[in-house]
Amino acid sequence: MRVPPEFRDREDTEVAVLDALVARADDGMTVLELRSGVDATIDEVESALSALKAAGLIDVQETDGRVRIYPDDRVVPDPGEGVADDPGLLDVIRRRLGL
Repeated sequence: MRVPPEFRDREDTEVAVLDALVARADDGMTVLELRSGVDATIDEVESALSALKAAGLIDVQETDGRVRIYPDDRVVPDPGEGVADDPGLLDVIRRRLGL
């Protein structure tokens, strides 16, 4: 599952972090899990997490001494919305142009 289009107009690392979190929305992820699931350095992941937290798009919770990160409910598409896993034509063009 991917983040809806209205949340994709962000830095590439932020979108990758949101996509990873949406894929595991029920369980959340640790920073280490995010780092292994996103093709970015730890500094880039931390910067993306900071920006996403400031925008209110993620929720950070500590349970049993472990910090887990969850996507905000509005970022998780409804199962019936049919957000495709494949990038659309506009997404591909934006990435190639660096937009």
